[in-house]
Amino acid sequence: MTLLELIEDGAQRFEAANLSYGHGTTNAFDEAAWLALWKLGLALDTPLDDGPDSQANRPLAQEDIAQVATLFEARISSRKPAAYLTQEAWLQGFSFYIDERSIVPRSLIAELLVDGSFDYWLSESTQRVLDLCTGNGSLGIIAASVYPDVSVVGADLSPDALAVARINVERHGLQDRVRLLQSDGLQSPDLQAAGPFDLVLCNPPYVNAQSMAALPPEYRAEPFLALDGNRHGSGDGMDFVRDLFKELAAHLSPQGVLVLEIGHERPYFETAFPDLPAVWLDTSAGSDQVLLITRDALLSSQ
Repeated sequence: MTLLELIEDGAQRFEAANLSYGHGTTNAFDEAAWLALWKLGLALDTPLDDGPDSQANRPLAQEDIAQVATLFEARISSRKPAAYLTQEAWLQGFSFYIDERSIVPRSLIAELLVDGSFDYWLSESTQRVLDLCTGNGSLGIIAASVYPDVSVVGADLSPDALAVARINVERHGLQDRVRLLQSDGLQSPDLQAAGPFDLVLCNPPYVNAQSMAALPPEYRAEPFLALDGNRHGSGDGMDFVRDLFKELAAHLSPQGVLVLEIGHERPYFETAFPDLPAVWLDTSAGSDQVLLITRDALLSSQ
């Protein structure tokens, strides 16, 4: 059996099992390729096309086939995202450790950091960055890598998530520039003392109650706390964001901005905050999932 045949066989099995994706891949073939290449110790960008460097027709030893098949079966039987099985996730070319203590990193804010999409709102005075709801630390780490002159605070309510984030901060050698704090939103005195912030990145829990009830098993394998946006029982997924908007302006510098991800919840967001001037940013998933809000805009809407 060749590498391509093994991946195609896995993809067929995934489709038959009706798996869900969205944690680094969007379809059965890419998911099977990710798991097979990882298990075989091959780079995830190994070419599988018809080009001269393609590994598609690479013959595999029976032992390798069996090991990959076992991993495919684990993906089907557990319904865990592939990243939890490999304990590795990739985001905009950055590799991160991941396990079930933290949500799988996939924020669209990462691509905006890398391509400089909101640099217009920043300046040389942008020095203090807050990655709120940091999870495994990915956005804070990418921000520190993209902007080498900034200091970053990564904050999360979950001590388990912060433990994962600490692994990644050390993995990327950023202990001197990325500080991790436990905080429920902006409540931590240590977080407040670290401000005011020039840039706040936030990919918060925002899933509405109806969508939470319909989540497939792959998403239910992630920490509930990182997804559910109905902590006060609103049902619209905007509870964390409401709390944030009440306090954030006081923790931003005069030219400070918030970059906020709300996924597919724009209708709920605009219903909850009809008078808030927001700039919607273009991403690979469209222009209705990530927005930018200035401190002045927050103050004007209060």
